[in-house]
Amino acid sequence: MNHVTVVICNYNYENFLASAIDSALAQDYPATDVMVIDDGSTDGSRAIIEQYGARVRAIFKENGGQVSAYNYAIEILDTEYAIFLDSDDILYPSVVSEVMSRFSTGSWAKVQFRLDVMDGAGAPTGAHVPNTEPPADCGRLLRGGWLYPSPPASGNAYRVSALRRIFPVPEEGINRYGADFYAIYGVVLSGPVATISKSLGSYRVHNAGSGSVSFANSEQLTKAPKAFGMRWAILRNLARARLQIELPPEFHDFSHEKATFCSSVYQAPFASRWRWMLRDSRSYLHAIVANPFWSVKKKLGTLVLSGLCLVPYSPLSDFVVRYISNPLARRRVAGR
Repeated sequence: MNHVTVVICNYNYENFLASAIDSALAQDYPATDVMVIDDGSTDGSRAIIEQYGARVRAIFKENGGQVSAYNYAIEILDTEYAIFLDSDDILYPSVVSEVMSRFSTGSWAKVQFRLDVMDGAGAPTGAHVPNTEPPADCGRLLRGGWLYPSPPASGNAYRVSALRRIFPVPEEGINRYGADFYAIYGVVLSGPVATISKSLGSYRVHNAGSGSVSFANSEQLTKAPKAFGMRWAILRNLARARLQIELPPEFHDFSHEKATFCSSVYQAPFASRWRWMLRDSRSYLHAIVANPFWSVKKKLGTLVLSGLCLVPYSPLSDFVVRYISNPLARRRVAGR
């Protein structure tokens, strides 16, 4: 039986950490190891981790950011498979069994699965991510510049040897965070992706209720586009230097483009919304029309919704932006 490590990278999440560790220890797959890397927390995280004793492999390091924690974990992992669980998320008991069953069916570099969305208090919202499944050959599309639909960090199980073809990655400056970007996208340059079409864990969203335009925990809406562009440039350099793969200078991703769309249009004056649509919406519209993962119906629906942002009535425009950007807003409408 192949061993699998659930790696929990933590920084100052004492309120959620025990739930994450408990969910990793509760796996029904006997050969599951649990590693907890604390990245210099200043809250009560260390005491919580130490309570688990030998049941977890505890590592306490100086604060260096999420990228440094991933770099260190991937360097010292002694199993061929790993799940990187965010310390505010949880896994369901069968996830390791199910991903290992899928790994056994082919030479997958990654197996991904859906995550149910819970609010900051841990209550289910009724939403899940992602809402679109990618093809197995995500690497081919990535080489064409398309970022494929993936769950957040906790919804991915990796072949460690594939991760090591990309990691370590630079840790300096703004690149202290976003390690999952390099894992999720870099790994598909080494092999295909398998998708399990059901939820096997829960993803916690902080301060992003149905009335919010944001659906991101780690970065502010206005910072996300800049960070993604920088990470793509770094991934290009890594792919060229380590894999002899040339990625295009620009990438396409609706999640990225909608962040630019929202920061430009949300609560903007009527004239500013029209100006952005006429002058600056080319990349946003391309990410809809040319999207290789979407059906024609979904493309048309998103275009129609986006067009409603041009109406003079600001409350309608702002509602549409929230609906497009935040899955929790969609669940609220569907539940009426």
